[in-house]
Amino acid sequence: MALSKAEREQFLAEPHIAALSVDAGPDRGPLTVPMWYQYTPGGQAWIITGLNSRKHQLIEAAGRFTLMAQRAEPTLRYVAVAGSVTGVAPATAAQDREMAARYLPADKVDAYLTAAASYGPQVVIQLAPEHWVSSDLGAL
Repeated sequence: MALSKAEREQFLAEPHIAALSVDAGPDRGPLTVPMWYQYTPGGQAWIITGLNSRKHQLIEAAGRFTLMAQRAEPTLRYVAVAGSVTGVAPATAAQDREMAARYLPADKVDAYLTAAASYGPQVVIQLAPEHWVSSDLGAL
């Protein structure tokens, strides 16, 4: 059963690990990788990735990407959102902390941020939701 707009937005706002997919060019399937993301219902989704990483380069070239989040319990449910890139900017310390705090226990955030600083410059890429696919397949 397809989810309502409110249900799919609320589900995407939960801290699931998403599969990010972006066109990888001729003669290749899309690049699909696990990704942390942030989303507020009614707003734009955003990710943080390395400046000039393969993800960053492919997203810049394509101008769009897809995020798909799923869960298996209590029911099998998924939401995929695809759309255009609306902004790319250097990641701020506040955005790094917000993303880490979304996925990690509070006592692990500082250690993660210290380790992540060695990854080099990061960018925030914003996604304007344009196309949604969602379903709740019920209990398994």
